Amino acid sequence: MRNVTVACVGKLKEAYLRDACMEYQKRLGGFCRLSIAEVDEKRLPERPSQAEIDNGIAAEGRRLLEKTPPGSIRVALCIEGKMMSSQKLAQYLDGLALAGRGDVTFYIGGSWGLSEEVKTSSDLRLSMSPMTFPHQLARVMLLEQIYRAFQISSGGKYHK
Repeated sequence: MRNVTVACVGKLKEAYLRDACMEYQKRLGGFCRLSIAEVDEKRLPERPSQAEIDNGIAAEGRRLLEKTPPGSIRVALCIEGKMMSSQKLAQYLDGLALAGRGDVTFYIGGSWGLSEEVKTSSDLRLSMSPMTFPHQLARVMLLEQIYRAFQISSGGKYHK
């Protein structure tokens, strides 16, 4: 069975987001071993300087990279990344599995973004949209798209 890790900054604060993530985690159980690796968000002053923001993002990035299983393909979610349709994501994940590289780690940064270190160490930079979404909502959206990709690959009826 394939391993999928979602390494993300911060905990889900809203019950409805936790519920949605739990639902997709349950659904994904039939397709992969999913693990969610949360790292603490770096606390910053109310009006942080750019240097404080950069240092916080870098610290979060190092913690995210520590959560990466050995040999895992790395996918950084960032606005400047490549956009893919759901079908293309399914093809990408299938291609990795066929190449014997089916274990994947997706990275979601905190409210200030994702560190350059995480982005440059990733095999793919992926953008969900040119729009900006809260990083907590991005987790739900990512889990839904991973589930959709597995459904597409298995010929399931979820994706229409």
